[in-house]
Amino acid sequence: MFLLCILLFVSISVFLYKRRSLPGTNWPVIGMAPDLILNAYRINDFATDLLKQGNGTFMLKGPWFSNMDMLLTSDPTNINYVLSKNFPNYPKGPEFRKIFDILGDGIFNSDNEVWEIQRKTIMSLLKHPDFNSHLEKNIKNKIEKGLLPLLDLVSHNQQSIDLQEIFQRFTFDTICSLILDFDPEIMSVHLPYNACEKAFTDAEEALLWRHVLPEKVWKLQQRLGIGKEKKLTEARRVFDEFLYKCFSRKDEGFANDGRVEKEETTTGLLKSITTSFQGQTGASGDSRTYIKDIILNLMFAGKDTTSASLSWFFYLVAQNPNIESKIRREIAKEVGDGNWKSLGVKELSSLVYLHGGLCEALRLYPPVALQHKSPSEVDVLPSGHAVNEDSKIILSFYSMGRMESIWGKDCMEFKPERWFSEGGKGGVRHEPSYKFTAFNAGPRTCVGKEMSFIQMKMVAIAIIYHYHVEIVQGHEVCLGDSIIGHMKHGLKVKLSPVN
Repeated sequence: MFLLCILLFVSISVFLYKRRSLPGTNWPVIGMAPDLILNAYRINDFATDLLKQGNGTFMLKGPWFSNMDMLLTSDPTNINYVLSKNFPNYPKGPEFRKIFDILGDGIFNSDNEVWEIQRKTIMSLLKHPDFNSHLEKNIKNKIEKGLLPLLDLVSHNQQSIDLQEIFQRFTFDTICSLILDFDPEIMSVHLPYNACEKAFTDAEEALLWRHVLPEKVWKLQQRLGIGKEKKLTEARRVFDEFLYKCFSRKDEGFANDGRVEKEETTTGLLKSITTSFQGQTGASGDSRTYIKDIILNLMFAGKDTTSASLSWFFYLVAQNPNIESKIRREIAKEVGDGNWKSLGVKELSSLVYLHGGLCEALRLYPPVALQHKSPSEVDVLPSGHAVNEDSKIILSFYSMGRMESIWGKDCMEFKPERWFSEGGKGGVRHEPSYKFTAFNAGPRTCVGKEMSFIQMKMVAIAIIYHYHVEIVQGHEVCLGDSIIGHMKHGLKVKLSPVN
């Protein structure tokens, strides 16, 4: 009976959607559900349409009694207020934890003292000189022994390749090496399958649908083991199996009279995190589960956000060969008589045009397109909209990059020069985080921002220095249905060597 009601509801929604006048028409009883359901496949562009219509803030009305009303906003003053100025009133809260329950008690779900302790500990580990040295060595090694041999083979055979898949493999290997002291080695010419790597994509798609569907619907799917919830349940099992196996491997290594490779004992984060949070249990009451949650959160933060950003960067660069040439000339000038490997972390800051190109890709296609917030107390946003404890506020970072009121009339253009410092002295222009929100803003600004830029720049340098990238003719590129800005059909390209 319940499923029959859902079918009837969707049928009515389709009928009314075809009779609508403007996007976001508020119908009696069912609210704006017809628009929401029929635009679910393009949810971020739909939100942008509504926000342009509402001058940066729009109340999306759900069906009566469904508790699905959502206040969408891309207004920088609202963003700054929620994420920074009145930060204590906008915790992650129970609704966020309910949707993202797969992340357990990790940094993304935590509030107050638990969050502060995790953030401070992780920041101190990432800023350690040994870690930065290991980061550079790890990325260069993966490029030289994994990425370039595969791209050389593809280029030589004049084959096409899905760059998005390659970047997902690359970042999975690097994040596992950096955090778990273990390299799965799926970034190789053989392209081996790895269930854990695939589970990230499945989980990220299911988590987006939890934002779109009524809670009762996705919870029913969860109980019945159907739809996206079935994949999310399987992803949870795969994550647990993979991580606990890595923990056991490390435990066995240290138990064996400490006879573990020296590099592993001094550079990886797993031992440091385990030591730092020893004895803490979180809501689960189990120390091992708590450590697993912390590690899984770091993997979510460092894997697909970076791979998605690289994918969109190369999509934009491939559409603008003049920009590709400028970046290549900038790299060649910095390399001089050496090769790409001579560029270390210090030299990366000199590549202003490359930095501008990456920032443009992050502006137009932020890896996390939206963020869900609810106030702990009654409040009024700077835009004048009143909110209470039951309000759902959606911060649309994707829409912000497409607003003329924020970035000017050329906001849809890919312009690395937008990020040059005023006066043209070769520096990088810094924008406030509540305007450029690719790495979040306020106290929860991404702790791995610099690490992400280092990885993206090194990969971009290696590819652009060696190859010209061309999108396969007829290949459709569009956003997928995910909380991460994946491409729905990947990024199929052909590579030709550069003399």
